Amino acid sequence: MIISGMMLYSLLPFLAPLLMKVGYINAAQWIYQPYKLVCHTYAFRSVFLFGDQPIYARGNSDGEFEQASGINLGRVDGLFAARDFQGNEQMGYKVALCQRDVAIYLALAINGVFYALLRWRGVHSIPFWLFLLIGVVPIGLDGFSQLFSQPPFNLIPFRESTWWLRILTGSLFGTSVAWLIYPLIGGAMDEWPAAK
Repeated sequence: MIISGMMLYSLLPFLAPLLMKVGYINAAQWIYQPYKLVCHTYAFRSVFLFGDQPIYARGNSDGEFEQASGINLGRVDGLFAARDFQGNEQMGYKVALCQRDVAIYLALAINGVFYALLRWRGVHSIPFWLFLLIGVVPIGLDGFSQLFSQPPFNLIPFRESTWWLRILTGSLFGTSVAWLIYPLIGGAMDEWPAAK
C-alpha cells in the first residue's frame, strides 16, 4: 500500500503536462496546484514534455530558460513567475515536480518494489551512517551550496546546480531513505499482532 501510494505520487506529476498538451488545462491544474504546496516547482529546475527540449537551464551562456520563456529571473518577481510558469506549445509543459523531487520519489517507489521482492530474504535497514553518507551529504552539499550562493544569502559565488546533479543527488537520497525505512516498516508490521 505504501509503495503503491509512492508510485502514484511520483508518476502523477507526469500526467499534468499530458493534460496540458491535449487541452485539458483545468484538469492539469488539479495536479499542478497541490504539488506546488510541497515543491518550489521552478520551471528552470523542472523537466518539460512535448516541447523543443526536456530541460531549460537557468542563466547559462545564452540564458536558455530566460530566452525561451520570456521570464526575467533578475527581477524580484522572476522566481514567482518561474514557479507559476507551466510551459507553452513551443517549450512543452513542465512536470508538476522539480527534477530533484521527481528523482527522490521515483527512487523511493522503485526501491520499494525491490524491497517488496527481497523482503522474504530478511533484508535489514542500512546503517544510519551510510544513509547520511550516500543520502544526506550529497544532496545537502548540492542544495545548500546553491541556496547560499543566491539571494538573499550571497555567501559564496553564484552557483546553479545542473539537472544531472539534481537527479543524481535526489536518486541517492530517495534510495537511501527507502533502504533505511522500508525494512523498519516491514519489521514493525511483522511484529504487529494483526499481521500474524
